[in-house]
Amino acid sequence: MSVTRHPRQVLLLATVFLLNATEFLQAGMMAFGAEAIMGQINASPEEYTFVTIIYAAVAIGAIACQHWLIERLGWRQFIRVSVALFVAGAALCAGSDTFVQFLVGRAVMGLGGAAFMTSARLLINLIPPSPERFKGIVAFATSLAIGNACAPWVTAAAVTHDAWWAIFVLLGALAVVAALLGSLCLPTELTPDTQRSHASPPLVAAIVGFSLLCLYALQRAAYDFYSEGLPLLACVLAGVGGLVLLTRHQHAHARPLLALKRLVQLRYLSGLGLFFLCYVVLGANNTMLPVLMQRALGFPWEVIGKVLTLGMLSSLVAFVVKARIMLTAPAPRKFYVAGFTALFYSGWQLSRLNPEASLWTDVLPAIAGFGVFVILALATTALQTFTGLQHDALAFAHGQMLKNMMSQFGIALGIAAATLALQWRTSEHIFQLSQHLQPGDPETTNLLEQMASNFSASHGPQQAAQLALVQLTQLLNQQATLLAGIEYFSVVMMLALVGAVTMALQRVFR
Repeated sequence: MSVTRHPRQVLLLATVFLLNATEFLQAGMMAFGAEAIMGQINASPEEYTFVTIIYAAVAIGAIACQHWLIERLGWRQFIRVSVALFVAGAALCAGSDTFVQFLVGRAVMGLGGAAFMTSARLLINLIPPSPERFKGIVAFATSLAIGNACAPWVTAAAVTHDAWWAIFVLLGALAVVAALLGSLCLPTELTPDTQRSHASPPLVAAIVGFSLLCLYALQRAAYDFYSEGLPLLACVLAGVGGLVLLTRHQHAHARPLLALKRLVQLRYLSGLGLFFLCYVVLGANNTMLPVLMQRALGFPWEVIGKVLTLGMLSSLVAFVVKARIMLTAPAPRKFYVAGFTALFYSGWQLSRLNPEASLWTDVLPAIAGFGVFVILALATTALQTFTGLQHDALAFAHGQMLKNMMSQFGIALGIAAATLALQWRTSEHIFQLSQHLQPGDPETTNLLEQMASNFSASHGPQQAAQLALVQLTQLLNQQATLLAGIEYFSVVMMLALVGAVTMALQRVFR
């Protein structure tokens, strides 16, 4: 009788869930909790984003080495080592009071935690080919939805209680539980010497170095795009050129670190492009949404965390519905069209906000639409991209690794693009609005006098005038940020429309 279940399948599914949930939880926490963490470690926005690109570069190098390490350590020991590094890095971050200490902690976390998502997906294949394997997909997708959704709420709760370090304690605890469960269910077999892939320190260093060059240029573009545009473009071209050369080297290698030759399939490459697009949107929207709600609409941080979590839980509902539909109608095109339509609705809803907008009736439904897009686009692409690699274990593993390396670039590009768009359009709107508020202008004078009268009861005339000017400046910045956000989500809306039409007409995923 054929075996259809893993001997310790419940423990394996719990390990998959915890590893993937920890990865998406930490990514969301680092994005949403950026301002609070910066205040605790006395870091500037530039320094904090530098920490982000260091983590991403280290993560790319760690993911590139993952299969090489599993061949030599076995799954059980690999997960133990990864978790040990992740927990050590989390402990450094939790105890940080300086930028340098936090930077080192995040780099160590990247060494260990970068492979969590890849590991979670590959561990599903330890379940023998059967309908039981779909339970692994369910565990993976639900952990993605829950981890991504809960990150803002957990972060807001920790910061509100003046315990920002607790987010790292939670991450470390989840990783330790995953390692303990993995120790009970993961195999220990090693790959024979003759079948192992080849790697060398210079190769890994080159991958990290060229990736860092690209990521650094993307990060600096958010601050120096206008003054240092050409040098930044040169950095990107040098980084991309180096990675292309490394790709050619690996393509021709007999025992490569990444088996790229086996991945040259239209279905896989199309899926890789879709993954990249989804991660760009994920990084950009996760950057823009808190800014829009806090700076433009003026809502408190802890409330924003709850609204984001409630909205993103729509991804869990969407996956449950998707899983039921797949039982009788598994064709992916309808899920793609529905996902991009949900993103279109999200962009449309946010592009028509005004200063009196309600978080619950105007913003929450838009976030829910974004959550539906995330799960339908990412989960569907995850299922469709690798169907041609299912019978080639090495290609499947390396395809997952390459996809997750690309995700680091996609998220970094999305963050940089959103930050650059926000700065560019906000400054333009401030300039345009300020033209109507010139000193000596009758309307401006009347407005300042009305504001000053509100402060005159508790302040002297001179101080009331100063407070009125400060308030007017704040209103100007708030209005400019709102207009910039509206323009950004108008672009997202049009991108989603193009995506929906394209996925309805494409013939690769049918």
